[in-house]
Amino acid sequence: MEAIRTEGLRKQFGAVHALSGLDLHVEPGSVFGFLGPNGAGKTTTIRILTGLAWATGGRAWVTGVEIPAGSKEVAHRIGYLPEEPAFYPWMTARELLEHVGRTFGLSRSDREARIDELLALTGLAEAARRRIGGFSHGMRQRLGIAQALVNRPAVLFLDEPVSALDPAGRRDVLELIGRLKGETTVFMSTHILADVERVCDTVGIIANGQMLVTARQDELLARYATPAFEIETDAESAAGLASWAERARRTPWAAEVTIDGRAARVIVHDVAQAKRELLPLALEAGLTLARYEIVRPSLEDVFLHLVENGGAE
Repeated sequence: MEAIRTEGLRKQFGAVHALSGLDLHVEPGSVFGFLGPNGAGKTTTIRILTGLAWATGGRAWVTGVEIPAGSKEVAHRIGYLPEEPAFYPWMTARELLEHVGRTFGLSRSDREARIDELLALTGLAEAARRRIGGFSHGMRQRLGIAQALVNRPAVLFLDEPVSALDPAGRRDVLELIGRLKGETTVFMSTHILADVERVCDTVGIIANGQMLVTARQDELLARYATPAFEIETDAESAAGLASWAERARRTPWAAEVTIDGRAARVIVHDVAQAKRELLPLALEAGLTLARYEIVRPSLEDVFLHLVENGGAE
C-alpha cells in the first residue's frame, strides 16, 4: 500500500490554479523530497493531504484512506509540522508534548514513555522543563517535529522545515529527519536543493501545480542530468577565456558554455567528442589550465532543466 497517492488533484483560488491535476505516489518508509520553486503548490498539496484544505477536484489517499471521506481517521495516522509552527510560549517542552499526548488519547504510562523517547530523539531532554518562549528557532523546529511524532504517525508531513534556520539549526534538523528514515514515511516540502540531496532518497519535482517527475535521486541524475566539463585558467591566460568560450560554443558537441571569473563550465551533447576536442581547443587558444575536470551532475542541474523546460527531456 502506498503511503500517499493522488490522482488528478486540483485546487483553484478564484482565477488562480494552485494545483492542476497533480498525480503523486509515495512509497512507505521513504524520505520523500517534495521539491519546487516558491508558489509551485507544495503547501497547498500538504494542506489537502492533512485535511486542512479541500481540493477543487481529483482524489487523494493517505495510508490507504481517502481524503476527505476518512479525514478523522487519517488525522490519527499522520504528523504535521507547518512552515511556521506556533506554540504556547508559557508552556514547557514537556508540558506541550503531554498536552498533545492527551489529545491523541495516549495512556499516562504510554505518554510518559513516548515523551521521554521524543525528548531524547530531538536533543531536548535537558531543555524539557524550560519555557518554549525562550527556545531558539532551531529548538522550536525540533520540538515541532517531536509533537508531530507523539502519535507514532505512519506519515510525517514537514512543510519547509529548515528554510528559516541558521546553518547549525539546519544541520541539527536534517540529521533528525535522517534518523527517521525507515521508521515512518517522511514527506518534506522544500525549495532548498542541498537539503533534498542530503536526506531524501526519493524526489518529486513540482512546478505550476503539476508534478514534473518522481524518481529516486540516482535515477533522476542518470536520466536527466547533462554531462559537464569545467576548466579553470591561471591568472596570466584568463584574458583569453572569453574568446575560447566563443569558439567552444560553435562546436557541435557543446550545448552551453558559461564563464565565472577564471573558470568556464561546458554542458555537452557528446561526452566522447568533448573529451577529444576540449583540451586541444584550450591549447590552441593559448590557455594555461589550473584545473580540468568532468563534473558530477547535480540535483540542481536536473531541477533547473525540468522547471525551465516544463518536464521535457
